[in-house]
Amino acid sequence: MIQATNIVKRFGDLEVLRGVNLSVDSGEVVSIVGASGAGKTTLLQILGTLDLPDGGDVSIGGHSTTGMSRRELSAFRNANLGFVFQFHRLLPEFNALENVLMPAWIAGAPEKDAKDRAAALLDDLGLGHRTHHNPSELSGGEQQRVAVARALMNQPRVLLADEPSGNLDSENAAMLHDLFFELRERHGQTIVLVTHNEQLAQRADRMLRMADGRFV
Repeated sequence: MIQATNIVKRFGDLEVLRGVNLSVDSGEVVSIVGASGAGKTTLLQILGTLDLPDGGDVSIGGHSTTGMSRRELSAFRNANLGFVFQFHRLLPEFNALENVLMPAWIAGAPEKDAKDRAAALLDDLGLGHRTHHNPSELSGGEQQRVAVARALMNQPRVLLADEPSGNLDSENAAMLHDLFFELRERHGQTIVLVTHNEQLAQRADRMLRMADGRFV
């Protein structure tokens, strides 16, 4: 599902990624761990087409993203990739349902179908009674579950998560960790997790460790 080949990324004179290779099978859960500055988040952003490598190639589902225009990358990303970040990045002026609907609106999906799916996702994640609440009216765990529902809105083939439980208490973190593996079992999502949480990392099918811009 994911094939990254010889990925290089520089910021000025600093080489953050030094020829990284990664292959992830369909339906596999892979965790990436390492100290701050190891290159984990930079790699995740490149896998998610949020940033471009200075060298190498990324292929998602057999489609190389190298050479795609920004418009093509945006459309490809919205159709194939879902993102969950440490800070949920919900839009404060929109309620939970509207936040989940954002990817569908961007894709131009039929309104009724999109609303039905968004409502079903929120209900599935235990938030059916919170659809019309704004983020400020939700707990941290509820906000993060809204973010997960948003990530799943367009039925992405790949879910990418960057420190998804880093801003949650232990109880909500444990619930979120369980959710990722439930999603894989129910929907077959391919999931790549960047995390400092060793407990979450060790639950993955594979745990990979980065140091100085390489897997070690």
